[in-house]
Amino acid sequence: MLPLTTITGLPVPEITSADVVYVVGGVGLLTAAVLPRLIRGRAVSAAMAFTGVGVVVGLLPLPLPELNPLEQGESTERLTELAVIVAIMGVGLALDRPLSWRAWGTTWRLLGIAMPLCIAAVALLGWGLMGLLPASALLLAAVLAPTDPVLAGDVQVGGPNSGEEDEVRFGLTSEAGLNDGLAFPFVYLALFVGSSGVIGAWGPRWVLWELLGKVVVGLLVGGAVGWLLARVAFRAPSATFRFAEAGEAVVALGAVLLAYGVAETLQGYGFLAVFAAAMVIRSHESRHDYHHVLHSFIEQIELLLTMTLLLMFGVAIARGLFDDLTWVGVATGVLLVVVVRPVAGWLSLIGSGTRRRERSALAFFGVRGIGSFYYLAYATTEGSFSQESELWATVGFTVLLSVVLHGVTATPVMAWLDGEARAHEPEPPPAEVGGPPTGSPKA
Repeated sequence: MLPLTTITGLPVPEITSADVVYVVGGVGLLTAAVLPRLIRGRAVSAAMAFTGVGVVVGLLPLPLPELNPLEQGESTERLTELAVIVAIMGVGLALDRPLSWRAWGTTWRLLGIAMPLCIAAVALLGWGLMGLLPASALLLAAVLAPTDPVLAGDVQVGGPNSGEEDEVRFGLTSEAGLNDGLAFPFVYLALFVGSSGVIGAWGPRWVLWELLGKVVVGLLVGGAVGWLLARVAFRAPSATFRFAEAGEAVVALGAVLLAYGVAETLQGYGFLAVFAAAMVIRSHESRHDYHHVLHSFIEQIELLLTMTLLLMFGVAIARGLFDDLTWVGVATGVLLVVVVRPVAGWLSLIGSGTRRRERSALAFFGVRGIGSFYYLAYATTEGSFSQESELWATVGFTVLLSVVLHGVTATPVMAWLDGEARAHEPEPPPAEVGGPPTGSPKA
């Protein structure tokens, strides 16, 4: 057979990696536009679909860019970092419940009891089952500790003033918004153990600064940025700066970048600053339509970043991410998702007043995702750990397991809980007919 160039007289165009990226990106964006409507009410999630598409694309003989987090740690860190802070902003803007110790009781329990229990259990599994060195075992536990604000959308609240803020959705949403920042001290703990191992050299600094000081700085910076932007947006003396009246959605992204950047510059935790800023903005003029504008804008950016990362995750799986995955790594991931998190979550909620069904859902849906990739990329860029390829493979498998298991179960479980809630709602009193009953006082 004659070559195509001989028949047509024209050179065969060379397919470059940039061309493939544009095609895949365009198809992905179009898919993202219609996918939520296609899968609505079905036991499948967008995260599952995008990851699956990424795997298929990765298996095709296409000249794709190299996607190896071990060799591209810094770019992986930056992209996942942006996805997480945007998702945290969306979480903070979606919550309607005012902040208080009592109203947020479920959140504090999940953060203060369930997460430390998960860290301890996974560290023991990494050390005792996987044979990791203490620093690597602790790092594995820290990066897998937080639930993910990026991939947990199917079990979170619907948005500002949506009315979808039952205890399960609220607990999982608020937990995902806060625990990303609160996991950071344990990532630093792993870095300290790996670098020196001598507790006396870094113990006081870790407790006073990494565990406490940076949390306070992050919350104070976020609160200040949120208050300032909210005052300008809603109550600026000049109409030029009252962004709420003009519906300027880009303010949401400005708040994300400003809060995160200032907090990180002052050595605080930027994730906590973003969540605090979002909560403070949300507390101003809480019934204003502007909150829907901000949340919708952030939601669109989050969807774009999530789609990109999940496609890349799928391609990485197809092209060798799991090459160093061991059976003990698989066992560790399975134990975390189906045993450790559910048991820790259940224990943390004993005495909370939540019904058994709610407690089971809150304990089970500990979604792992993009945040774990960020922490692992950050730690392996900042320090050196043994068996890094095994760590990446184990974390990747755990995220994939969570995407599939929680994606399949989220829709039916939440529909079941909604049905149970409606069944327990008190019936409205019957309408009075013919005036007030005998003996009752008249208006």
